[in-house]
Amino acid sequence: MSSLTLQSTLKLTSGSSIPRIGFGAYLANEEAVYNALNAGYRMIDTAEFYRNEVECGSALSRWLSETGSKREDVYYVTKLWNSHHGYKATAEAIDESLRRANLNYIDLYLIHSPLSSRKLRLETWKAMQDAVKAGKIKSIGVSNYGVPHLQELLEWPQLEIKPSVNQVEVHPWLPRKDIVSFCRENDIVVEAYSPLTRGKRFKEPVIQELCKKYGDKTPAQILIRWSLQQGLVPIPKSNNPERIKANLDVFGFSISDEDMAKLDIKSYAPVAWDPTTSDL
Repeated sequence: MSSLTLQSTLKLTSGSSIPRIGFGAYLANEEAVYNALNAGYRMIDTAEFYRNEVECGSALSRWLSETGSKREDVYYVTKLWNSHHGYKATAEAIDESLRRANLNYIDLYLIHSPLSSRKLRLETWKAMQDAVKAGKIKSIGVSNYGVPHLQELLEWPQLEIKPSVNQVEVHPWLPRKDIVSFCRENDIVVEAYSPLTRGKRFKEPVIQELCKKYGDKTPAQILIRWSLQQGLVPIPKSNNPERIKANLDVFGFSISDEDMAKLDIKSYAPVAWDPTTSDL
């Protein structure tokens, strides 16, 4: 794991490669996204529900123009909201997300949650598969899917494109080992949202101990490094320019096996919502 760098990627079943760390754009403004790109993030994670696809697209366009970089240098992720499940609604939502961000394609498109009926969830996946065939999307996946939701999709007779990613809340106080194990068995990359526990666990003794041990690291850096060493793709968020930069300074050290074991906390303490437990 010590060989990880900011340029490290993971290969998806779609054939595309996803950066090992992304910038979470929930509640982020255009300047924060622009600052993240300047700091070195090469994945922007937004959603229809965040209501900032326009700002994310504007920040990306501005950064590409100023740096002379190529569109393919940045991995753009957005998500379908629950109210747009179903074939027609999904197809229209994809087009709207492209229009809002002023993009020709989306790198990764996710179902934001499984909170709808089986019929609508599967119709949505069919529309996403068709969008991949049309070149509008490179890879497709899900978010907040529990094991039963993933099984439902993987066992669907009309499945042509497997989900590449499942984005769920994961951190030491919500390890989701059942979901992570199932995803690994099925070649689905797990993205970790709220990897910083929204700051709610920063003062935990074990975090404070490790911050000092590893050279005055921040709690955020310890938690992001934990995610990376778990094989996850963390997507930390911040609007603070200094914290945005600091959250990338996680590649010059590694947490020992002994200390990783200290972070093996068997608990269920989400800081966000948890649709993974919803009924089919």
